[in-house]
Amino acid sequence: MLLKRTSLFAIAITLGLISCQSLQRETAAPQPPNIILIMGDDMGFSDLGCYGGEIRTPNLDRLAANGLRFTQFYNTARCCPTRASLLTGLYPQQAGIGHMVDDRGTEAFRGDLSDRAVTIAEVMKGAGYETYMSGKWHVTPYVVEDPDQKNWPRQRGFDKFFGMISGAGSLYDPRSLALDNEYVAPRDGFYCTTDFTDYALQCIEEHQSENPFFMYLAYTAAHWPMHAPASAIARYDGQYDKGWDAVRQERYQRMQEMGIIDPSWELTPRDSFVAAWSEDIPDREWEIANMEVYAAMVELMDEGIGRIIASLEARGALDNTLIFFLQDNGACAEELAWVKRDTSTIPAEPMPPGAIQTLMVPEVTRDGKRVKLMKDAMPGPPESYTAYGLNWANASNTPFREYKHWVHEGGISTPLIVHWPAGFSSRGTFRSEPSHLIDIMATCVDVSGAVYPEEYRGNRIRPMEGKSLQPVFTEQPLDREAIFWEHEGNRAVRMGKWKLISKASKQRSFLWDKIDSLAPENWELFDMEADRTEMHDLAGAHPDLVRQMSGMWLEWGKRTGIVPRPYDLD
Repeated sequence: MLLKRTSLFAIAITLGLISCQSLQRETAAPQPPNIILIMGDDMGFSDLGCYGGEIRTPNLDRLAANGLRFTQFYNTARCCPTRASLLTGLYPQQAGIGHMVDDRGTEAFRGDLSDRAVTIAEVMKGAGYETYMSGKWHVTPYVVEDPDQKNWPRQRGFDKFFGMISGAGSLYDPRSLALDNEYVAPRDGFYCTTDFTDYALQCIEEHQSENPFFMYLAYTAAHWPMHAPASAIARYDGQYDKGWDAVRQERYQRMQEMGIIDPSWELTPRDSFVAAWSEDIPDREWEIANMEVYAAMVELMDEGIGRIIASLEARGALDNTLIFFLQDNGACAEELAWVKRDTSTIPAEPMPPGAIQTLMVPEVTRDGKRVKLMKDAMPGPPESYTAYGLNWANASNTPFREYKHWVHEGGISTPLIVHWPAGFSSRGTFRSEPSHLIDIMATCVDVSGAVYPEEYRGNRIRPMEGKSLQPVFTEQPLDREAIFWEHEGNRAVRMGKWKLISKASKQRSFLWDKIDSLAPENWELFDMEADRTEMHDLAGAHPDLVRQMSGMWLEWGKRTGIVPRPYDLD
């Protein structure tokens, strides 16, 4: 009898231990996710298939169908300010890059990543993550010989890096190409999109640690020049013969049908500098070819993202990998008018093997062909250097006003796709909460369990500006008063449904050299629920709101160093 009781007691204890162990497994904190942050370059709001575009992006469409699409996510309107903000969770002026990567004489416009900011990679490393980067850096000046590397990726938290230190160049032979801390020449057959994907895959597949990883994959597609292999371009042969007006109308219709935009929002008029499309449009074949190449560049980027997804699936890691896809600014209307040279005087000689490319616009290809600019060449091959320009950028930004540089919706609106099956159950749904690049750092800190530091390497660190997007994943609002912008004197405030905006009379690297631009009559006010395309200025009907929001902007401008002392504009 004693033996039976003892046996029953032992069984009970065993069952209890099994139950406790099971409960512990059920209640144990989930493994922090891998995080992959993917950025496209100089693309419009409506280019992706899942945002209404005709460009084939099946892999991004798949992430969107199994995740979330944000419809009111914002960037900073320009390449390097966006990258600084994304990497640090600060407004770009707080990170030292209020304009570009040249020193304008104040801390906010130093043109180099501030030591009072930490990068996502530095913070993730503190949480045990291994950190990798492939692609475009562009948050420190490009110096050819003996560069100060304090703000290169390896010095700012990344364990491995392959990509471009500077902001633009040939996709076949980019300047400032580097592996870790050394400039390198491209391999034979190099193409930025393919090789940046290859390196990201290499990092993922060589990752053997039980620790999660953080990957920043910053493509150069579809930034000028319009470069793509002929086989990829051929897939779009004839697709854009209809012209930019028809493309814009078709996108506008699809966006309404998909629920990306409200049907009550008017399509903005064609930009006044964009000609109506016709059969006899000047340089018609060249114009069409540029858009064909642009579409090919985007599709090749999507194919690369598909390879990343396939690698994660093969490793059983896709479900618990938090993937973000976004773009650095709106579509680019630049047409390279600033590039002037007589190509006939350039010797057509091959570059020496292993030579480092130092020019944003190469003079010759690596095999010795002269590089021709804009309409002197058809886009696509290495010997061309073109931009698709204002005409097609107007279509890429459907249905919005303005472009890269400006803080109207066409300059600052980006798709944001978020995919994380282990993190939220919603699939194929939209999120309309106004959100910003500054929120990515806060989200990464939140989901990883990392600690954002008050001090780092002896420097006092500015507090994060953003909010974690985790509540938005589950359809909860963010507790935030407003989001702010400034770039080249263009200013905006988004507070709830209201957006206050002022377009600079000309592009400026500073604001305070024209103090009267702060006058109330320079502001426009829009109701973003009723009029996201910014067609109906309500400033005259709401003067008190204009005064309130412009005052908020001014206080923010002072706090972030845009309006520096001793300038007191009160």
